[in-house]
Amino acid sequence: MQSIDNPLAVIRSLGAIDGLRILDVGCGSGGLAKQLCAAGAIVSGIDPEHQAVKAAAATVPSASFTIAVAESLPFEPSSFDRVLMVNTLHHVPQSGMFAALIEAMRVLTPDGMLIVIEPTASGNFFEALRLVEDETLVRAAAQTAMDAADAGGSIRRVRTLTYTRSEKFDTPDQFLERIVAVDPTRGDVVKQRHRSIVMAIEAAAQSDAEGKLVFEQPIKVDIFRRPTEKVPPNDHDFDL
Repeated sequence: MQSIDNPLAVIRSLGAIDGLRILDVGCGSGGLAKQLCAAGAIVSGIDPEHQAVKAAAATVPSASFTIAVAESLPFEPSSFDRVLMVNTLHHVPQSGMFAALIEAMRVLTPDGMLIVIEPTASGNFFEALRLVEDETLVRAAAQTAMDAADAGGSIRRVRTLTYTRSEKFDTPDQFLERIVAVDPTRGDVVKQRHRSIVMAIEAAAQSDAEGKLVFEQPIKVDIFRRPTEKVPPNDHDFDL
């Protein structure tokens, strides 16, 4: 039985990575891209933030990174075996979420897979984050967009998985550095309400034996194929 508790484990569970052409939509500073390249994948990444793309290119020189948005991917049809959206879809403007899913289908090969990994609006990580940015509505909108695209036949959901991401921090400020790195616009809110936010983070956190702050975030994984492709037999067992 294979335990899945992170994006790379999800991708590995779907088959060998070596030689696959993989697009990381919302690549950030290139952390996942680095892991994928190390596993033998041919990786491209896009992100709307110039600084993120610059950092990713420095982190993973063997990959290719471009400034772009998920709703308009600068690639030819059937360019990739896998398209990844890891904590990305809920950051796309709500009016563009459906288009982002359709774009992912366009650039996939006929037997390719779209892997969407999204945090749910639950867990103490979410509770701590919402003091800086309440993502309740956008996280729900991402799920609605996937459901609508699936129900309408634009994409076809073939599998759903869940796991819980656990992260540890030495201090509340380390937690804040983590969430501001994901979205620098959060920095202004942190500066304006720093004291009350720190108190709320401390209240939401669990503590381990070493005194570290522990935050858990439930994660939902949806795997899609093109609507005309047959669902393959499930050759993998998941211990979630």
